[in-house]
Amino acid sequence: MELMIEDLMEEVINSGGSDLHISAGLPPYIRISGKLTPMEHEPLTAEQCQRLIFSMLNNTQRKTLEQNWELDCSYGIKGLARFRVNVYKDRGTYATCLRALASKIPSMETLNLPSIVREISEKPRGLVLVTGPTGSGKSTTLASMINNINTTRAEHIITVEDPIEFVYEPIKSVIHQRQVGEDTKSFANALRAALREDPDVILVGEMRDLETIQLAISAAETGHLVFGTLHTSSAAQTVDRMVDVFPPEQQQQIRVQLSNSLVAVFSQTLVSKKNPKPGEYGRVMAQEIMIVTPAISNLIREGKTAQIYSAIQTGGNLSMQTLEKVLADQYKTGLISFEAAMSKTSKPDELQRLIGNTPGVGAKAGMRAGTSMH
Repeated sequence: MELMIEDLMEEVINSGGSDLHISAGLPPYIRISGKLTPMEHEPLTAEQCQRLIFSMLNNTQRKTLEQNWELDCSYGIKGLARFRVNVYKDRGTYATCLRALASKIPSMETLNLPSIVREISEKPRGLVLVTGPTGSGKSTTLASMINNINTTRAEHIITVEDPIEFVYEPIKSVIHQRQVGEDTKSFANALRAALREDPDVILVGEMRDLETIQLAISAAETGHLVFGTLHTSSAAQTVDRMVDVFPPEQQQQIRVQLSNSLVAVFSQTLVSKKNPKPGEYGRVMAQEIMIVTPAISNLIREGKTAQIYSAIQTGGNLSMQTLEKVLADQYKTGLISFEAAMSKTSKPDELQRLIGNTPGVGAKAGMRAGTSMH
């Protein structure tokens, strides 16, 4: 019987997987709770891979793939789920990675997001960034924030995504979703047009170039609530990355604009749980939270991003938290292992200090942390 892409997708959803990998010479692989596992299938031939991949694409997408050798799109099965699809070439043959997207947008409660995340989504204007490595749940966090607005306020929400991940059902808000490559030529084009479309809230799927970042900051400055994502692993790094995109002569002006428009940065990562129960999601989110206070605004304006970390450390009463504080707390409650916590920090000494003399972490663990991370 011929293998169908729909069968593989169904297997991913039924096993609680997040990603499906298809490439020639290997069986299909599923990522479950962060771990790659081969499916019980024969290795696929190059022809099978191409057939499975092309069965998801329309003529325009096939043409784009044949011209560019890479393609981002989405594919859905009614009643099952939608997938974000990336097709690429691997040693001359086509391969693909499919990311399963939840059909239902999870609520903030389901995601166990701190209450400050809801508060920030209720702001009338400003720039809110959710950052982290690929696959750290940024899109899901953003979707829950957008949906919170959708269920509580009558706003005009415009999203620009590549590709569209979550499909929103308008509840109180009017929502327009634009996909790069299908509904607009680029993030920058869509953002420029968005400002003439009477938006209240704008979601920028990815802020990857100077023009997109410039437009997002301007939109936030002119009274819109703008959400965006970046692939950075801390709040301070996020500010640096945005400023560094610009030529030196513009950087001071961007710092000033950022210091006025940035409201909050949520930097998140997913950590493997110590002993997940059967059927339970195997990873937990750790989130660094920076709320832009007048003091942090000054640090951004003056280019003193190195001091942002200590401002977050002392901002606990304003719901701020460093990644290390969260990892230490998750370790102390037995949710994650010492090794898992250490694998996610870029400040092992600080994490070690916060964990302190917790039972089970002796000098030996301290030595190990110090040596493995440096």
